[in-house]
Amino acid sequence: MDWFIGKGPKKVGLFYHPMNMTAILISLQVALGVALLSTVVGTCAAFLFEQEEFPFKRALYLLMIAPMVVPGVILGISILSFANSLGMFLEKTVGVDLRVLSPGLPLVTFGQTSFITTFVTLVIIARLKKFDRTLEEAAYNLGATRFEVIWHITLKYLRPSIIGGAAVAFLLSFENFNTTLFLIGSKPTLPIALFAQIRDGGSPVVNAVSVFLMFCMSVIALGNLYFARKSQAQ
Repeated sequence: MDWFIGKGPKKVGLFYHPMNMTAILISLQVALGVALLSTVVGTCAAFLFEQEEFPFKRALYLLMIAPMVVPGVILGISILSFANSLGMFLEKTVGVDLRVLSPGLPLVTFGQTSFITTFVTLVIIARLKKFDRTLEEAAYNLGATRFEVIWHITLKYLRPSIIGGAAVAFLLSFENFNTTLFLIGSKPTLPIALFAQIRDGGSPVVNAVSVFLMFCMSVIALGNLYFARKSQAQ
């Protein structure tokens, strides 16, 4: 247990290792932001793609799922190149220097959101296709407004898939390495910090980090499964 709680000097455990603890907090910060943004955008996209008379529906759908077959390295390079080009254009034309377009946590968050949203959208669409539209019509006949129907009926029905999509987005963001490597600034996320330690000949504290993450992810997965089944039972 020294590699978890050891204070040193010979063995500095995970919970007293400033680099790893900072990297875990940064990864949590990014993953929570990505999960929130991806869930909101993915839910809206799922509603949009379920509209029957939506123009260019097929083309936009293919564009949405494209990141699933594009390697993460290519995504990272493309996002970084686009952010740099946009930043230079705004600086030359408007005279505005946007920090969010420079490598750092905001760019990592928006960059990951751009392709993780695809997975969230597909999860929500799969459940939305099974939704009985007559429930909405019945609510309208009883005097409910459009907002009340979406809030009390549609979103309530989609709650398990929304929670599941948020969990998927969180896990994909937390473990992402290829894309994040090109977008990160001076504060690395946990996968990048671990890579740097292993490359330089890391100590067994890296193994302790792996065990800790396996435990945390198992708890999250079991919690998500429990609440999903509870929602379905209701």
